Amino acid sequence: MKRPERWIGIVFGLSGFAALVYQVVWQRSLFAIYGIDAESVAVVVTAFLLGLGLGSLLGGALSRNPQRPVLLMFGCVELGIGAYGIGSLAIFRAVGAATLGAPVLVTALSTFLLVLVPTLLMGATLPLLVAHAVRASGNVGRSVGALYFVNTLGSAVASFVVVWQLLGQLGQQGSVLVAAAINIGVGIYVLTRHRRTRMEATA
Repeated sequence: MKRPERWIGIVFGLSGFAALVYQVVWQRSLFAIYGIDAESVAVVVTAFLLGLGLGSLLGGALSRNPQRPVLLMFGCVELGIGAYGIGSLAIFRAVGAATLGAPVLVTALSTFLLVLVPTLLMGATLPLLVAHAVRASGNVGRSVGALYFVNTLGSAVASFVVVWQLLGQLGQQGSVLVAAAINIGVGIYVLTRHRRTRMEATA
């Protein structure tokens, strides 16, 4: 990688780590609320994947315009994910109590809406960072491949850490707070980079 891309890989790996922590914890929380059966599993997994897919489309549409500040958008997205993560389990419990015993369709819609906003934001991160990496390096294939690799690596590490360490020691709430802190830290760092880049461009 060229030097400008190294920090991008690090922050995207951290973003992937946080996203997998949320996925594991949120799925456990939703299963505890709605039960573990074929319908519940299908609804929760579908909600996650659909949200990520729609978010990827949204991020791709936003990043097409070369005049748009993709780093600024990425930083704001990370802050948004972190903010939702902080209160996510309390929101899940409140909605679960309100929809307890509701028909499957209502449960499915509730689950989808609960994870729609954060998964939309998570899905948008890859196309936004790819757009910035391509602008910096001019190499589409290398940028996409490298970012996909570090994001997958971060998720793989998280899948081990969250099950064997975080949940056992910190519980669900502590685990999502760790993920939220990572998102907020990444968001602040990227916004700082964006501000520095803008200042250098106008100097």
